[in-house]
Amino acid sequence: MAKPLPRILIVLHQETSSPGRVGQMLTRRGYVLDIRRPRYGDPLPETLRDHAGAVVFGGPMSANDEDDFVRREIDWLAVPLAEQKPYLGICLGAQMLVRQLGGTVGPNPHGLVEIGYYPLCPTEAGKALMAWPTEVYQWHREGFDLPCGCTLLAEGESFPNQAFQVGPAAYGIQFHPELTLAMLHRWTTRGAERFELPGAQGRPHHFEGRALYDAQTRLWLERFLDLWLDPARHAGSSAVGSRPQSLPSVAAE
Repeated sequence: MAKPLPRILIVLHQETSSPGRVGQMLTRRGYVLDIRRPRYGDPLPETLRDHAGAVVFGGPMSANDEDDFVRREIDWLAVPLAEQKPYLGICLGAQMLVRQLGGTVGPNPHGLVEIGYYPLCPTEAGKALMAWPTEVYQWHREGFDLPCGCTLLAEGESFPNQAFQVGPAAYGIQFHPELTLAMLHRWTTRGAERFELPGAQGRPHHFEGRALYDAQTRLWLERFLDLWLDPARHAGSSAVGSRPQSLPSVAAE
């Protein structure tokens, strides 16, 4: 009997949401995507014993909302943390991880948002881990503090905490490496009213930024997923043995 393909738990928060480039890359690596939408009644597994990892994506809601599914998801994050299974939280998924760890989530004190492409600066710990894009795609109005026991991997200006690690295999990132071109068209069409918010970029800048920086993001995500899914690395040191290779500075779509 053939061995079943490994599964990755994918948590989405809207009916039309997609795991985008993250899902595409995981599928190419031979993983089956176990897609669940707790907002619409899908249960979360009591254990990740039958999953190779979990990814929780973003959404229009806040990690501070009192909806039952938001509280259930935050509480459920104790499972990958306790089992030390690979976990990746993207935007809302990162903010939920912060709440699970006792940290706080909230708006920029000056009312600024990040919607578009913004500079990313890796910390020394982040540089030791891998090379990072110089600018990344953002779509959020809230950020988070860094809970005790977490390692900050990358910083930003308006929202200082952009990427972090806790334990051997759990990561939270504020930006959106999963974004495909189709998603960019959809987000900038349906969410066009948000371009008027303080700090947001206009729609043309989103496409200009993609032409300049998407190749970096794509390469970063390829390398990150390989690192994230490496059981041998999680069992050993968190230090990367080889010097991170640089990412391309400019590339076309």
